[in-house]
Amino acid sequence: MVKMSIKGDRKTSEQLKDVINSLLEISRESNSALWRDVARRLSETRSNYADLNVSKISKLSAEGETIVVPGKVLGSGYLEKKVRISAPFISAKALTKIKESGSEFIPIVDLAKEKPDGKNIKIMR
Repeated sequence: MVKMSIKGDRKTSEQLKDVINSLLEISRESNSALWRDVARRLSETRSNYADLNVSKISKLSAEGETIVVPGKVLGSGYLEKKVRISAPFISAKALTKIKESGSEFIPIVDLAKEKPDGKNIKIMR
């Protein structure tokens, strides 16, 4: 088991601290580098988060993929493929477009619990 020190203790959002701690716990239990990497990215400063529009996700993903965005999903553009998207933050407009396209949004901790090994998941930044 690898213990990792992150900067999450400086975060002010209790919700974000809980997400980071949950991802770290899942990564330790499953020895998954993916969830450890996502937790590390979320523990960094806000300016280092990934903010992706649904159009960029559509452009860079394949049909049926599971996508993790370590930041916020925004609603500009169109989502033309059916994918599963997970992120700690999502705009209301992005959530509407994801549902309209037949895609699915799943909270990041729920996805980590569903797929603790992190296999067949693509991180987009």
